[in-house]
Amino acid sequence: MTDKKVIVNFTALTFCIAYLVSGALIALGPLGYRVYSWVDTLPQFCANIPFAAYVLSPAIASYITLKRSHKVAGLREWLQTVFYAKNKGYPYLLIITGLVLYFALHAAFSGRTEPALPFYAFFLSLPGNLLIGGLEEAGWSYILQPGLDKKYGYAPSCILSGIIWLLWHIPLFFLPGTRHAEGLIPFEMFAVQCMALRFFFGAVRKVSGKSGVFMCVLFHTMFNAASSVFAAVTTTWPGTIAANAAIVLVSILTVAASNQNQTNL
Repeated sequence: MTDKKVIVNFTALTFCIAYLVSGALIALGPLGYRVYSWVDTLPQFCANIPFAAYVLSPAIASYITLKRSHKVAGLREWLQTVFYAKNKGYPYLLIITGLVLYFALHAAFSGRTEPALPFYAFFLSLPGNLLIGGLEEAGWSYILQPGLDKKYGYAPSCILSGIIWLLWHIPLFFLPGTRHAEGLIPFEMFAVQCMALRFFFGAVRKVSGKSGVFMCVLFHTMFNAASSVFAAVTTTWPGTIAANAAIVLVSILTVAASNQNQTNL
């Protein structure tokens, strides 16, 4: 199977799973179904299980597509690629720098510093955000964005991936219980964030070598956890423009430096 067909099949399957599952959950909304951003009870956990199928659609589609196209022998090889974490350390520094820069600029330009949740909630929510958030990158950063980068180059692949990623997120604005549907995350600001973050994911993927997928999974997990803690900080236009512009700039400079280093080798 050609790389183009892999990308097309992955994207189509991802959207089929995501839109079918989310559509059913949206239809159940009038009957009382809702998603829980913070889980305190077993019934709330159970309510989030079908929602997890929607969020995990890129990972599910990734494995199915790669297995059918004989790009991976089985689940073990797929998991080994997704969770390969060994690198020289620079990628870890990059994602920490990106997180600090993003939320610090939001705080500085919004004038808000109060967290929505205690800081320890960041660490408590990491496992949940890995499953509902981070593992998206087992699809986006394993198949979609690298494949588009190979064909079109860095910047166009970031833009195309950002548009696809944004379209995939649209059901969140209609699913009862999500911060998106409750109006806590304005669509326009979210769209800017999606486009900017794909530049950062692309940069992380480029400088991380074999650990590229895992580093993107890790950044996505940590970003979602931090977004919950600093939810009130990230909802102003000055902060949105400053933080996302800085992330794009850092990403472009990182990729340029990486390309220069490879040229000099």
